[in-house]
Amino acid sequence: MVAPIGSRIALASAFAGAASRYWLGVFPLLSRELRHWHDHAREIPDPVLRRHALLTQKSERGNLEGAAAFAVLAPRAHRACVLRAVVAFQATYDYIDTLAEQPCADPVANGHQLHLALVAALEPEGEHADYYEHSAGARDDGYMRKLVDRCRFALRALPSYASVADSALRCARRMVAYQALNHGESSETRGALAGWASSLTPTGTGLRWWETAAAAASSLSVFALIAAAAQPILESGQAAATESAYFPWIGALHILLDSLIDRGEDAATGQHCLVDHYVSAEEAAVRMSVIATRATRATELLPQSAEHATILAAMTSFYLSSPTASAPGASPAAERVRRSMGAIAAPTMVVLKARRAVDGLAHRRPGMLSRAPR
Repeated sequence: MVAPIGSRIALASAFAGAASRYWLGVFPLLSRELRHWHDHAREIPDPVLRRHALLTQKSERGNLEGAAAFAVLAPRAHRACVLRAVVAFQATYDYIDTLAEQPCADPVANGHQLHLALVAALEPEGEHADYYEHSAGARDDGYMRKLVDRCRFALRALPSYASVADSALRCARRMVAYQALNHGESSETRGALAGWASSLTPTGTGLRWWETAAAAASSLSVFALIAAAAQPILESGQAAATESAYFPWIGALHILLDSLIDRGEDAATGQHCLVDHYVSAEEAAVRMSVIATRATRATELLPQSAEHATILAAMTSFYLSSPTASAPGASPAAERVRRSMGAIAAPTMVVLKARRAVDGLAHRRPGMLSRAPR
């Protein structure tokens, strides 16, 4: 798919502007925020929880950097608040997802209770739940509550959060429901996941239930809404339009790509893998290409459409630049998605491949170019 020359120029300009804002204005703030949470995680008294928190921060660094990218959509005056909110929200999501994968007597109830922190984070005046109600021996010295409160405090400072709150909470509640059902191991629970996702599938989209489930699991819609809340005045219907763009299309592509590159790891650990529901690698390639095309079109309906398209391309390139995207079972879908994204994927692929090369050098030479806070 080749974009018209005018579109290519607009996208190139948007990419250059977003990259400049990210590396010069957002990334330094992100580095400080990550050090902040690293220090708090080290203070967790429970050794098991402390290890989970620290390892999750390190292994999911890419998720946190991806969340921070949405801060480029915000006016300069509110960019730091958007960054704090989205990083705290994503750090919460990664941490509780790790905890929900640990063995317990009732994984569905435990997953649901832990993930209530996502809803709480988006309710600035809400109460805390007992997030560890179904987890034995949890002592985190308030770590999860600090994450939730950091997000809440930042949201209070955003001028239009009240206008997007209902949409953001709806997105978070879908995430909670998905995670509770996804962590259940019985066939009955998986059947419930399929039924729940089918009931959410928007009419006329033609999405399979696991594609809708993927959209429900994505945090990107919340980030886009938080970024929109930084605008002093929102256009009429902007919250609804943003939610509709990210759920289902952009969110579905996000989590399906995540599932695609983690397929081998999921098989080794016995985790549910959404792309396994496709009957073949070719079917996965065709379906994910369709979703990528619809996701790209969805950005065109939003204010700051070129910037949203750039963030979408960066997210897609993050996954497509992974070495596992070249595995035999993943490469057909990866290649079709790359082609569907068109010209805007080219510069982001170059940047992210270079970044992965630098990260590989850092891992081979401890102490040089290390990206994880120490």
